[in-house]
Formats: sequence, structure tokens, C-alpha cells
Amino acid sequence: MIEMETDTEKTSIFSLDFATLEAWLKDHKEPKFRAGQIFDWLYKKRVTSFEGMTNLSKDLRDKLANNFNLTTLKTLTKQEAKDGTIKFLFELHDGYSIETVVMRHDYGNSVCVTTQVGCRIGCTFCASTLGGLKRNLQAGEIVAQVLEAQRSLDEVEERVSSVVVMGIGEPFDNYDPLVAFLKTINHEKGLNIGARHITVSTSGIIPKIYDFANEKLQINFAISLHAPTAEIRSKLMPINKAHSIEKLMDAVRYYIDKTGRRITFEYGLFGGVNDQREHAEGLAKLIKGIKCHVNLIPVNDVLERDYVRTSKEDIYKFEKILKAHGVNVTIRREQGHDIDAACGQLRAKERKDETRG
Repeated sequence: MIEMETDTEKTSIFSLDFATLEAWLKDHKEPKFRAGQIFDWLYKKRVTSFEGMTNLSKDLRDKLANNFNLTTLKTLTKQEAKDGTIKFLFELHDGYSIETVVMRHDYGNSVCVTTQVGCRIGCTFCASTLGGLKRNLQAGEIVAQVLEAQRSLDEVEERVSSVVVMGIGEPFDNYDPLVAFLKTINHEKGLNIGARHITVSTSGIIPKIYDFANEKLQINFAISLHAPTAEIRSKLMPINKAHSIEKLMDAVRYYIDKTGRRITFEYGLFGGVNDQREHAEGLAKLIKGIKCHVNLIPVNDVLERDYVRTSKEDIYKFEKILKAHGVNVTIRREQGHDIDAACGQLRAKERKDETRG
């Protein structure tokens, strides 16, 4: 039986970005410099109790314990692929579960984090949306995923070098906790992950794209596009009915103008649906003149969905057409193919009570 989160549940200490923690300390008659000490204990030493913060006064440790919790995630399942990919299924305090993935690259270790328990966007190719949205995660529950991944890498003396917000859920549907999370992992006294090593992906909640542009965060930004036309996108991604592809392109242009940053369009290839010559030609036309990169994604098979995987030959043909139109394009390297790699797939298999419609 899953216990629902209550209003009396303490806030996770990991939900406080540095400035918010400084303000809290000031309100509680404590010097601001304590924020640096607390962040050091949380993110460098990675303590698991407030009592372990031995250079803080007993009074301050008690204040912290009375007001906050140190979010911990229980590992339900840990899968390791031959290529080094690690996938965790974590249990939260209320019994719900989330996925987190560690991916190993030549340039370092990347962690893919979840922002919601389930998802309400309803993409017809995705296992994450099975069972709908249960609740949003606190910022601290997102931060805790990176910390747990780092603890796992500590065992082999490696570190998290980049973070992608592409796990279960729509990040912009949980906007304020997302931004707090980004500020904490980027902060020099936090996890100190460079802005250029952080990527956020959205299915396209247009008002939030404008808000995000105005944050002026110099991180990598990706749009799950997956189609060159409104008709095909609405079939794959029902969000297109509320946030049209035309208005999405306007928001993308605003983001680029405001930040000066190039964006990435993620384009999953589905056999016979969006992977033919006319689709490649249409995509090139749609994004013409936009400062962007296209990431072609050979989709993983998901038992609960019935889309057919595009052949390698057709993937290379699609890439070639885009390149002929001057599009900057790559094919995403596949990882974790011998485990439940697709987003939401492990949760759907292990926690059927959460993912039944």
C-alpha cells in the first residue's frame, strides 16, 4: 500500500539551493557562512545524518534536523549492462519508485535523472507515461539521484561529470523544483557540475520555454520533436494538440535569441511512421535557419508499445538526407541495450501497481 505524501512531510535539505539556504540561516539567527559548511558536508563529504556535520554547533544541527530531512533513496533494483551502463530503480519515502541511469562515455560519466513519478504527457511510444502521473518530485529527490549515482561511482573512484534531465516525467511540468535542482548541482559548493555539462529535455510546454530562456542558464537545452508535421507529432505526442509545432518553433527561436545557445532536437525514429525520405525533407525544412543540432535516436523496443524499430539502413539514409540539407546531425550511441534501457521500462516491469492504467 503506497502512502501519499502529506503536508507535514519535512522538506529535503537537498531542495534548498545555496541562496535559499543562506536566507534560511539568516532567518534562524545563524551566520551565512554556515551555508558553505553545510554544502560541503552534503555534496563533498556526502554525509547521511545532520549529526555527522561535526563543525556545526549542536543547536544548529538540531535546527536542521527539526526542519529538514536528508533524503535517502532505497535501491530496489540495480542493473548493469556489458557496456558499463547502470540502471537504478529507487524507492521513495512514500513507496513510489523512480529510475536513474549512469552512462559511461569516453569523456566521463553521465547521469540521467527523473523529475516526476510517472508522466501525464502521454507520448504514445514511451513507457514512462504508463499509469499516468502520480506526483512531482521535490528538488531534493532529484538531487538525491545524482548523489546516489556518485556514491556508486565512489566505489570505483570515478565521478559524475555530466547530468541529463531526460528520465521519467516532463521536467517543465515540475518547473520550480527543476530550476532549484539545476542551481544546486551547478553551484561550485554543490556538486560543481559545469553548466555546459548539464542538459534539460522537454516535450514542449511552450510557456515554460519562454520562462526558461529568461533564466539565462547556460546549460544545454533539448526539444523532443520526433516529427516534421503537426499531424505526425500529434499521433506520437498528444502534447502537440495543446502546444502546436508552429508555436513551438517560435518559442525555440526566442530561446536562442535570448541565450545565444544552440539547441538540440531529439528525433526518435519509428519504422514507417516518421523515418522516410519525405519526413527527413520535411524536418530539414521545418528547422531551416534555426541554430540547432539534430540527435537521431534509434528507439528501444518497449513491450507495452507497438512501434517498429527503424532499420540501420534507413537510419543512415535519414541522416544522409539531413546532411545534404546542411543540418548538423548525429545518431545517438545506444547504451544499456542488454538491460531494461528504455525510459520507464524497468519501473513498468518491476512496479506494475504503479504503471497500470
